[in-house]
Amino acid sequence: MTSVSLPACPAGPGAYVVAIAVAAPLTVRLVGGGLSARLRPGRYLYCGSAYGPGGLQARLARHFRKDKSIRWHVDQLTTAGEVKGAWAVTLGNECELVERLGFLPVPIDGFGATDCTHCRSHLLRWPSRVPARTIRAALAAGGEPPVWLRVSPTRRSRA
Repeated sequence: MTSVSLPACPAGPGAYVVAIAVAAPLTVRLVGGGLSARLRPGRYLYCGSAYGPGGLQARLARHFRKDKSIRWHVDQLTTAGEVKGAWAVTLGNECELVERLGFLPVPIDGFGATDCTHCRSHLLRWPSRVPARTIRAALAAGGEPPVWLRVSPTRRSRA
């Protein structure tokens, strides 16, 4: 598996899977702020896409920052939890990544997928019994292996 720091991330478009650790129970607001759900402590994977300006590099840089406005569902996790890193798939599709990781449980229906007609959720719980190599193998099932991006070039994160 290739592992690089965020500055080495491709600026082009693609999809990604962000690994986030949540240390304490977290209540997240869903569509419109009227509904909420509670996440228990643990590891989570969020599948997203970056086809706008700046591509993967810009989107992942935003997810890796704590100081930001809450714009998307996942921002609640990335500001309250600890982002461990992300797998990037150049020209990938977030729904395909969710499908490849379909063996993982869905903690909140509709999370990050309010505009998606294919997926139940774009957030998956990553149980401790599932090793990182299993996640990598599932993400690589579509061909080219994903690139693991560390949060900080000075700190290695073991997802």
